[in-house]
Amino acid sequence: MIDFSFNKINNLNQDIRKGIQEAFMTAKTMAELTNPERRMLRTLQEREGEWTLQEVLTACEWDDQAIAVAAGHGLSNRGYVKINESSQQDVILGSEGEKAVNEGLLESRLWEFIQSQTNATMKDLSANFERHEAGPGIGLLKGLGVKLDGGKFSCDNPENVSKIIQERNEFINSPSIDSPLVEHFKGRKNLIEIVEAVTRTWTITASGKGIPNSDLEEVVKIAEITPELLQSDDWKNAEFRPYDVSLEASMPRSGRSHPMQALIERIRSIFLEMGFSELVDDYVQTAGWNMDALFIPQDHPAREMQDTFYLDNPRQIKLNPKLLKDWKAIHEHGGDTESTGWGGEFNPEISQKGLLRTHTTVNTIQYLAANPTESCRVFAIDRVFRKESIDKTHLPEFHQIEGIIMEPGANLGMLVSTLKTFYKKMGYPEVRVRPAYFPYTEPSLEVEVKWRGKWLELGGAGIFRPEVTEPLGIKDPVCAWGMGLERLAMLVLGLDDIRQLYISDLEWLRNQPIL
Repeated sequence: MIDFSFNKINNLNQDIRKGIQEAFMTAKTMAELTNPERRMLRTLQEREGEWTLQEVLTACEWDDQAIAVAAGHGLSNRGYVKINESSQQDVILGSEGEKAVNEGLLESRLWEFIQSQTNATMKDLSANFERHEAGPGIGLLKGLGVKLDGGKFSCDNPENVSKIIQERNEFINSPSIDSPLVEHFKGRKNLIEIVEAVTRTWTITASGKGIPNSDLEEVVKIAEITPELLQSDDWKNAEFRPYDVSLEASMPRSGRSHPMQALIERIRSIFLEMGFSELVDDYVQTAGWNMDALFIPQDHPAREMQDTFYLDNPRQIKLNPKLLKDWKAIHEHGGDTESTGWGGEFNPEISQKGLLRTHTTVNTIQYLAANPTESCRVFAIDRVFRKESIDKTHLPEFHQIEGIIMEPGANLGMLVSTLKTFYKKMGYPEVRVRPAYFPYTEPSLEVEVKWRGKWLELGGAGIFRPEVTEPLGIKDPVCAWGMGLERLAMLVLGLDDIRQLYISDLEWLRNQPIL
């Protein structure tokens, strides 16, 4: 008699559903296996027991151990293999250690040289070895009992020195973590490195054995659907790589401006918003426009080679003779102004020397000379060059922010108000000025902003002296200011070292705020 009870039918339906689910999950898992995982699992099914990395690489015909490790982790996550890991310390040669294998240890080479000489002296050693080798090498030999007295080398027990050096050479040629010399070489730069060596083996599980070999055939997997793919028949026999939309996706790295360029654009937009026009001009200038026009005396320290990059080509740049004559009069006795000048003799040849500009004022003064009667508000953000030693606050090439206002009635109050407005738009509302001295402005000011509770000096400002404006035919007052862009960038970005701005550190650049 057939039992048609609903319970049995229901149980039968549950068994069918369970079987279908298991079959579906198995098929889904097979589809998710990568080709390296399929090859490795098929290989491990050939025999039981542990498989070493080298055995897996050989059997799977792989050269890259990273492929085997990744495939093993994937199979382990699915329960098809078991990973056994063990780690131990090992010693490998550093860059200097590899060099020592080819050329010999430093103390070995120096000792060999000393023994080959009769009454070897320090002078002999210095003539045959570089200074960076001789100094440290002698220190190593002294530690072995070699003496240096009156410039001559001596040793009470040369056999012992040779023995120790031989032991060190043997270690370098065949390093071992168990050697007592490890501690000695750890104290020497780049000779050895202590590393953690991880050994892995893989053992197939019962689940892994149960996967039919036919399900482990390697197939073409498609991760991206393209027009070219759809136009061909390749997709018909291929597998499509599944995507898990619940997983977190990494954010794509998009392009962005360098912080310095972003700051330049921000400053440029502020000045344009304030009604200024931008001025761009050449790096190569004459000493006349760079210094003489600004009433900087010809014996000023800034003109010396240690501060200014003078050029061999062009060595000289011709200037208007009338301009040279006017500058000569201004510098020697004040010309038609009420100034007494600097005294001494003005040399027109010095004025015509070619150089890399030391400030952007050289370009604004030329603009004023070309437009002496037209009121203007102009600014420049550009590179300048000075022969500075590179350190955390100085660079030989940097940027300067320059601005001028020339119009009837321009005065010190207008200059201070303009600077306060600029810094307020930059995010620094607390600004103060202090009296200062510059050769080409009178009165002169230093501009300071408050940052983290401290007053920081960011630039200089003032009104051009008559000795600057009158030889160029300028009748209206000229307010001028200049500041270092890098110093402002350090303030905005919170840096302690100016060199960070020009290091290609992509991670640091990505983490900078958008200015």
